[in-house]
Amino acid sequence: MKIDEIREYLPHRYPFLLVDRVIEINLGQNITAIKNVSINEPYFTGHFPELPIMPGVLIIEAMAQAAGILGFKTAGKKPADGSIYMFVGADKMRFKKSVVPGDQLVLHAEIISTRQGIWKFGCRAEVNGVIAAKGGILCADRKI
Repeated sequence: MKIDEIREYLPHRYPFLLVDRVIEINLGQNITAIKNVSINEPYFTGHFPELPIMPGVLIIEAMAQAAGILGFKTAGKKPADGSIYMFVGADKMRFKKSVVPGDQLVLHAEIISTRQGIWKFGCRAEVNGVIAAKGGILCADRKI
């Protein structure tokens, strides 16, 4: 999926759209997506000017957005249909490596379970095959 299609499945827009491309998706199973990290990201002016590091909460958000695309596509829904996936929790989230400008963050999410509109995903973010972050993410499918 390229950015035009991603924008159909995520309601986020600049500067909060954190998925640049989907390179693989298996409906009902998993997704692999990419976030290209650039020094032009607005958060680098303050986090940290002398040592720019992508904030961990934004890495979690990027994984949640990839998971949201997987959920939307699996359920056959789009935000335009009046549905939204809201991030509602993170389990056992761990950070292993700093993400810096120039990195390509590869986002992986797999469906663990879905029940009563609550989706649980196993997620990880990697840079050059090295895990930068991993953990569980919970999203709620809600009407807008």
